[in-house]
Amino acid sequence: MAQGTMEIRISGRVQKVGMRNCIRRLAGKLNIRGEVMNLSDGTVRVLATADPILLEKFVSMIYGCPRAVIRDIRISPSEPRQFEEFAVVRPEE
Repeated sequence: MAQGTMEIRISGRVQKVGMRNCIRRLAGKLNIRGEVMNLSDGTVRVLATADPILLEKFVSMIYGCPRAVIRDIRISPSEPRQFEEFAVVRPEE
């Protein structure tokens, strides 16, 4: 099956509420590989690689993360990337 990679930008109250760990757990359940990180503008960025149908399901499940208040999710295609796992990436301070 063809793998796709997408970039997901999530805005709202999405930092310091356990969002990255929630996203990592969801990715694990769906066998999605990629990474999630907080950005300096207050958004969360996800790069995810999987079958496109799984990616669609993944995005819809993000709304269920507790404590987060999601204002907007923007999805854009990304260059195909290979990830070993799904990781929480800490930005360089």
